[in-house]
Amino acid sequence: MDKNSSGWLHGFIGVLIFSGSLPATRLAVLDFDPLFLTVARASIAGLLALGLLLLLAQPRPTAAQWRSLLLVALGVVLGFPLLTALALRGMSAAHSIVFLGLLPLSTAAFGVWRGGERPRPVFWVFSLLGSFLVVGFALSQGLSLAPRGDALMLLAILVCGLGYAEGARLSRSLGGWQVICWALVLALPLMLALTWWRLPVSWSGIGLPAWLGLAYVSLFSMLIGFVFWYRGLAQGGIARVGQLQLLQPLFGLALAAGLLGEAVSPAMLVVTVAVILCVAGARRFGR
Repeated sequence: MDKNSSGWLHGFIGVLIFSGSLPATRLAVLDFDPLFLTVARASIAGLLALGLLLLLAQPRPTAAQWRSLLLVALGVVLGFPLLTALALRGMSAAHSIVFLGLLPLSTAAFGVWRGGERPRPVFWVFSLLGSFLVVGFALSQGLSLAPRGDALMLLAILVCGLGYAEGARLSRSLGGWQVICWALVLALPLMLALTWWRLPVSWSGIGLPAWLGLAYVSLFSMLIGFVFWYRGLAQGGIARVGQLQLLQPLFGLALAAGLLGEAVSPAMLVVTVAVILCVAGARRFGR
């Protein structure tokens, strides 16, 4: 498999893993405080990452790499998880998934700024069309308005796009799994301290769904997904492979319907096909 195809395959696996993040977060915040959920998931993933780095005797990043890792940590370790957890206290998982349709644009824009990529103009046509399809479809489901949650989700999309692009740029020199592991370790002291501070007074009221949600976002959303995602972005291009995120809201809506019982229109199949064509177009004309 050539490097470009490998990048798209790794990116697709990453998107599949990330698709469960918002439904899992929705389950977790039913019983966990959003701030505790954010710092606990980062602490669990950070301890696992530290063990992995020590076990494989990875060299420490350079000073310049530490600065980039700080942006990654602020974007995907702290910013996106906290902002989405806060938003999901007042909106459904299906509503929040609307905003994921804007994440490919955010990632591509930061890929141009931070990664130095220059996609062809037709690439942006497919990118915009795919985003409009996803957002328009989700809005057509009759989702209720949540102004505060909407603002939090928009901010989450911006910081996540920056974290994705910066992490992918850094992956070219540091390695994909090393980037997320070092970012988690960088944030670990603060995350552990905040986890201790925000420990629930009682664990008796926390149900199994919330525990399963915490486990998923800690292991898969916070660590394993990024191993595939950063490798995919680094190999296939930040802007181009980032378009695979257009599929994430549709996968997420399916999970929201199946796991949370949230209504999703059968028209999702039609939109999915159209979005796949947009992703294919972005892949074809991304260079």
